[in-house]
Amino acid sequence: MERDITIDIHLDEDEDTTAARVELDLRNDHFEASGRARRNPSDSPAPVIGEELAIARALGELQHQIMEAAQTKIEGGD
Repeated sequence: MERDITIDIHLDEDEDTTAARVELDLRNDHFEASGRARRNPSDSPAPVIGEELAIARALGELQHQIMEAAQTKIEGGD
């Protein structure tokens, strides 16, 4: 069985800060996580770097949530 699963990524940016929020619905579970990146004032603006860092941090948190949910199911808690 092949399935496609979509992760929604929402970005909010200003001159110095990028915030990412990621959402995943997987069967009956909803996961949501966030990540932030802040530009050092001495660095030149490079929005793509802030986006990459914020998204990577949000996805890392999402990974932890999914692993915890799976572990709970393995242990019979759900």
